[in-house]
Amino acid sequence: MRVLAAIASAAAVLVVATLASVATAAPLFADNFDDGNANGWTTSGGSWSVSSGAYQQTGTSSDARARAGSASWANYTVSVRVRANAFNGSNRFVAVLARAQSNTSYYYVALRSNNTVELKKLVNGSATTLVATSVNVSIGTWYTLTLRVDGSTLTSQVNGGSTLTASDSQYASGQIGVATFNASATFDDVNVESGTTPPSPSASPSASPTSSPSPSPSVSPTGSPQPPAGQPDGFAAGTTGGAGGPTVVVRTTNELLTAIDTIGPLNIHVQGTINITSKQGVRPNKTILGLGSTATINGGGFDFYRSYNVIIRNLTFTNAEDDAVNVGQNSHHIWIDHNRFVSPVDGAIDIVRGSEYVTVSWNHFDHTDKSMLIGHSDSNSGEDTGHLKVSIHHNWFDNSRQRHPRVRFGEPVHVYNNYFLNNELYAVASTMNGGVLVEGNYFQNVPFPCYSASGYAESGPGRLVQRNNIFTGSGACEVNGSVAAPPYSYTLTPTANVPSVVMAGVGVGKL
Repeated sequence: MRVLAAIASAAAVLVVATLASVATAAPLFADNFDDGNANGWTTSGGSWSVSSGAYQQTGTSSDARARAGSASWANYTVSVRVRANAFNGSNRFVAVLARAQSNTSYYYVALRSNNTVELKKLVNGSATTLVATSVNVSIGTWYTLTLRVDGSTLTSQVNGGSTLTASDSQYASGQIGVATFNASATFDDVNVESGTTPPSPSASPSASPTSSPSPSPSVSPTGSPQPPAGQPDGFAAGTTGGAGGPTVVVRTTNELLTAIDTIGPLNIHVQGTINITSKQGVRPNKTILGLGSTATINGGGFDFYRSYNVIIRNLTFTNAEDDAVNVGQNSHHIWIDHNRFVSPVDGAIDIVRGSEYVTVSWNHFDHTDKSMLIGHSDSNSGEDTGHLKVSIHHNWFDNSRQRHPRVRFGEPVHVYNNYFLNNELYAVASTMNGGVLVEGNYFQNVPFPCYSASGYAESGPGRLVQRNNIFTGSGACEVNGSVAAPPYSYTLTPTANVPSVVMAGVGVGKL
């Protein structure tokens, strides 16, 4: 995935220019620290350094702040991935700043160790809470904090979920920043976008008198299909994708690659067959939706590297050189829904390297070999344990061979109401202390529905609980140990009805 370092970057200017007619926000600043430095940042207190492609503050005995950007920035949104590594005492916090005047005056959204998120202001070192709500705050877990300042309106979110809104006119402009209070933390993927008025979704794109080797996606004209009703559930609940952003229709390789590499919310409508190579990076806050029943991604796939809040729906993936969809490197809140996967060279879907909050629903795995891998390596327990939280429901594993899914370390992985048909090697494997709940599924002609206590191949045993499944012409489901309950509510389709319900509803053209 191409990476923007700052608005001054020539690459950034080119990318922004290609979508100038449809952009709702202009990028002001971005830093993912992959260059190994924190140039442009000024710090106060703490111990700051760039390590492993992220900005770290390791001190826990006082306040610590790092600021960047311009004092003249007024209306903008700042989004940062934040991970608290340690809290020194009770009621400590990690935070993202906006309209910073100095090290003691700014607006901020804080994740506190007492399981709250607060939208606050600091005036000459004196803090005032504007609004707060409860949220689970865990050491070692990545959260995406977003703070928007627009006139006197302040809006914040955690992981794209519940919104906190307040009104205050203390500060009209200022820098962005990150901070800790008696806490150590890691910060990554800092993005700042200016607030501009979005164009009408039905507006025509600006005319271009000359051709371009990388034509920009076009705005959907009035009457074009819009994203259908339907909301993500399971672990991906709360994912909004490109909501609030403009809509573009992409028909060529260059249009698609430009769109998925754009900063900010964007609804990308795919028309016809688009050929790509390898796995192409998708930036956060995107909805990628196939139009009709023929939208196809051929030859390559989508890659998520520290990405989040992305929806992929109604697409056929064919002949991917590697994985069709790779959710990796701590990506989160990804919804993969109503797609069809055909003949990937490796896996149809991989969910690996500490990724989490993913739902895979209503997809057709059509004679695939390696359908779904959760956790890529037996040696990656340090990164994966406590993550890889995935919901897998109402999919048709249709004459596919294996990995439906194969799980390492992830818990809970919730596999429910899927139709497993003629799976040659096995259906579900829980290994390396993974925790998998297999519930309300229909297994037909599957010789090995579940592995767990015996492990699988070179991997050690995992844990698996099965309940309310039907096995027709199939072997026994191997169970082992206990598994954490899914932390969300859900409604099961009666197991006997799963084959008919799933076959009628999965795949493309069924939204």
